[in-house]
Amino acid sequence: MIRKALSPLLLMITGYAFTQSTSTTVTNIDSATYFLQKGLDEKKIGRRMESLKNFESASYYDNSNKVVLRELAVAYHDLRKYTQAANTYKKMVELGDRSASTYKQLMLLSFNMRQHEDVLLYAKKLKQADPNERVSYYIGKVQYDQENYGEAIKTLTEASNEDPLNGEVLYMIARSYADMQNYKQSIPFFQKAITLDPVKTNWVYELALIYYAIHDDKNALKYMLEAGEKGYKKDNEYLENLGVAYLNSGDLDNGVKILGEILKKKPSDMNILNMIAEAYYYKGRFQQAMDYWDKILAFDKANASALYMIGMCYQKKGDKAKGQQLCDKAIEMDPSLASLKQKKPGGL
Repeated sequence: MIRKALSPLLLMITGYAFTQSTSTTVTNIDSATYFLQKGLDEKKIGRRMESLKNFESASYYDNSNKVVLRELAVAYHDLRKYTQAANTYKKMVELGDRSASTYKQLMLLSFNMRQHEDVLLYAKKLKQADPNERVSYYIGKVQYDQENYGEAIKTLTEASNEDPLNGEVLYMIARSYADMQNYKQSIPFFQKAITLDPVKTNWVYELALIYYAIHDDKNALKYMLEAGEKGYKKDNEYLENLGVAYLNSGDLDNGVKILGEILKKKPSDMNILNMIAEAYYYKGRFQQAMDYWDKILAFDKANASALYMIGMCYQKKGDKAKGQQLCDKAIEMDPSLASLKQKKPGGL
């Protein structure tokens, strides 16, 4: 094949373009080096925002320089620009950086941003890059958050073996069992977690509720009180549960006292009024029980259950005729109450 020789003019144009391209590349590299050094100087004296601006400029001129990109990623991270930091580390991976340090930063950033799938991806890559890296905690936390409790317990157990003093790991194992309603299995892990991190009052409170769920009233009260002593917020919910814990433990006076404090703020709370009334009733203090069911009727005259229980109180006090009359009236209002007549004397 015969090739035509390039004309002198075309040769001149081609040579000029090549020279210009080469010159531009050299200029860009020089500019990147300049701004990188300037960024390092600013970083050295603690001017983080200025150093970031210079690293961004260096990246603009040479976005394939791994040294520039690493400094840029660190700068973004230090200024809590996590998305930009993660994107910069990903750019480094695209350029061939498969180092454990880069994968670790990507795993941690993904973890902080709750990007669960990325956590699992980079934890796996990190472990491949460095088998000595501990990633079980991060994988286990993701599985726990995703409610994959079987795998969470397995992985978090590995994490606990890696770091036996990490109470949070044991707490997540405890919660995994509790969320599966395997309460008895959760208790030892709650106890170990609290021992390692006794200031976590919410863990203590949750343990109290676990004991409550399995009808261990003594320990429910014990840990409920411990949570309060350690600073758990004594809001209405806490006080109500504490009052119920006292009542369930047989301590009527303290239980009623605490529930009474709630009534000062929520005087028409039907649930609290009824709990106090029932507590008095089952302790044989029928007049006090009647007083509280009367309060319910004051707020809700159509409350047949309260009327029925007042009738029962009269019967327990010896006025069977009046009591029966009130019970019959309550059944007329709510026929389902007729089933209560079948209960034994120890019941309603």
